[in-house]
Amino acid sequence: MTDHPTLAALAADLDAGRTTSRKLVEQCLARIDDAAGEGAGAFIHVDREAALKAADAMDALRAIKAAPSPYAGIPVSIKDLFDIKGQVTRAGSRALDDNPPAESDAPAVARLRGAGFVVIGRTNMTEFAYSGIGINPHYGTPKSIFGRDVGYVPGGSSSGAAVSVVDGMAHVGLGTDTGGSCRIPAAFNGIVGFKPSQSRVPRDGAVPLSFSLDSIGPLARSVACCAVVDAVLADQPIVPLTPRSVKGLRIAVPTTVALDELDERVRTAFERALKTLASHGAIIEKIEVPEFNDVAPLGAKGGLTAAESYAWHRYLIVAQGDVYDPRVRERILRGETQSAAEYIDTVAARKSLIARATARLAPYDAVALPTAAITPPKIADLADDKAFTKANLLALRNCTLINMIDGCAISLPCHAAGEAPVGLMLAGVTGTDRKLFDVAAGVEAVVCG
Repeated sequence: MTDHPTLAALAADLDAGRTTSRKLVEQCLARIDDAAGEGAGAFIHVDREAALKAADAMDALRAIKAAPSPYAGIPVSIKDLFDIKGQVTRAGSRALDDNPPAESDAPAVARLRGAGFVVIGRTNMTEFAYSGIGINPHYGTPKSIFGRDVGYVPGGSSSGAAVSVVDGMAHVGLGTDTGGSCRIPAAFNGIVGFKPSQSRVPRDGAVPLSFSLDSIGPLARSVACCAVVDAVLADQPIVPLTPRSVKGLRIAVPTTVALDELDERVRTAFERALKTLASHGAIIEKIEVPEFNDVAPLGAKGGLTAAESYAWHRYLIVAQGDVYDPRVRERILRGETQSAAEYIDTVAARKSLIARATARLAPYDAVALPTAAITPPKIADLADDKAFTKANLLALRNCTLINMIDGCAISLPCHAAGEAPVGLMLAGVTGTDRKLFDVAAGVEAVVCG
């Protein structure tokens, strides 16, 4: 759904000498600087000089056949949640302005650098990652690629990451996903976003939202792009995907919760995608997943996210609560009213939920559901708090189902050209990440082609 090149195409061009890392970085910087573009809203900080120096270094290494990977020299954006050595990590907030610069890169950033990716800057995000919408009152809100003249939300919390990729300001974005924060922005911008099984990528050096639910993943232009970056982040060998034939795939479609209150455009695009898969021989099985009924009650008082974010913020929010986005502050403070016993009960209930849902879903090759129940709302329409809350819950709901069962999931664009962007989410039980990539690559070929 984007005209910009994939990582494979960029790697081939670099290898053949058709481009250089410096050219790629200069092109990305030009797009960031374009006054008519979204660079000012998508980036909180641009690493201009460091990126150019790193690009020159990668070009020199490639010239002597010493590039650390085929992807060395490709620009990547980093969500403002991650530590980058020598920079202040603000997490999209003003409350951390006075923090000291990070002494080292977060492991995820270090692994990307180790593969030769060039860090081009820090991307905007929902403050402290606490919303699926992507609005930020401190640094502005980048617009979704859809209907730029009107102004639709980019999705959150990795808002700038998605916009940086879809606009060619970076060729991959590093994001995080607690309840959809890689997949929702991908869905709202017509690109691909991946949430790994939580234990796959170390979360050190990233400001936490919920240590029980946070995951680290990429936003990119194809399933193969996400698979490359995921392998780097997981410190595993980069191996080619083996796309699964759609014929014979057993795909479960949960009729519990996941299909409720769908925007008609989402329903149409999702059903069209299922029909396409079925026409190629996939076995589509609509099933009840009663475990999904347990998810909303577990979050009735803010759930794990409110309790765990409040534990991290409780001193900062006393000292600088007036600096916070009021919508974020309100959600964090819900954790203050949870008792220790309630939190422990929630942890135990989630453990049971994971076991039961895994047993039910493991026999399938993938679970398919709409990434978000809505298409991107207009930014102007969400000035009203009630409208914002409703949209936020509907944006997050389906993705949260997968985070709560500790699954892995990927969002693929499934809308037709000219339509509002809609994501098709494919999910697997925990630990089946590589299998899911192969399935998603097969699905991508028939649904997104």
